[in-house]
Formats: sequence, C-alpha cells, structure tokens
Amino acid sequence: MHTAEALLDLHERSHRSLMALLVHCRSLTDEERHREHEGFGYATVHLQLHHLIGAQEYWIRVLEGRVEADEDPEAYATVDDLEAWRARVDALTAEYLRDASPVELNTPREALTWGERKRVLVPAHVFMRTLTHIYHHQGQVAVMCHRLGKPIAGLDYPLA
Repeated sequence: MHTAEALLDLHERSHRSLMALLVHCRSLTDEERHREHEGFGYATVHLQLHHLIGAQEYWIRVLEGRVEADEDPEAYATVDDLEAWRARVDALTAEYLRDASPVELNTPREALTWGERKRVLVPAHVFMRTLTHIYHHQGQVAVMCHRLGKPIAGLDYPLA
C-alpha cells in the first residue's frame, strides 16, 4: 500500500533533481535550447522540459477530476518561466498528495482523460508514472546537453 508520506518523499526527491536540471539549462543559449536534435519525440531541450512539467500537471489534474493540458511551449519562453511553472506543479502535486487518504491513493477508480476517454486508474500508480516520466525526459535532456557540448551529471535519484 502506498502512503502519502512515502509518495511525497519520492516527489520531493524527483523535483530536487529536476531543479538541478533547470539550473544547468540556464547555461544554454536560447538557440541551444531550441536547437532540434534528431531522434527525439520532443526534438529540443525546451520542448522536453515543457513536456515533462506539463505531463505531471496534466496527470495530477486528471486525479483531481479535471482534464487540462498546457499545449503552448512558448508561453514558457525562458528557463525561469519553466522553473516557475515547475514550482507551481510541485506545489499542486504536494497538495494533492498531502490531502489524499490511503484509500484515495490505492483504490482503482474511473477517471476522465484526454479526448473524454474514461480509464480505470490507481492514483498512486498514476503518480509513480509521473516520476518515471521525469527521469526519462531528464535523461533525454542530458543527452541533448552533451551533444551541445555542455554535459551534465548528478541527475540520479537523490539518495540523501
């Protein structure tokens, strides 16, 4: 059984890593952040960052019973804009987890998703999916940064 306290700990650790990535991305020029890299579904650092933050917000909103997606990456033109959005999503997620009972987190329930599609979801599993998603896209951004000649290290899951 997943507890809100354990999931909050995981959430805080993942966002510490994400904050470190955003700090590193401040060293990229606008051209570097928007340079396309072949072989990625989201071809730029900017699009990767927008997608990974937006996906967590989307899924937490689904758990709250709302289907909302931010589809405008240019609304977050700078790394500072992305960081401010990340902070809002961090707070939104933490609030959801603090308010969620063990029954809420662990009981399958019907949820409405994009395209008015109804799915049976376990909220704790949805939340865990957002964490793995963060690390997946952090890895892709790390590869892009390496290709740009600005490698980054230390984005692993924080143990301490």
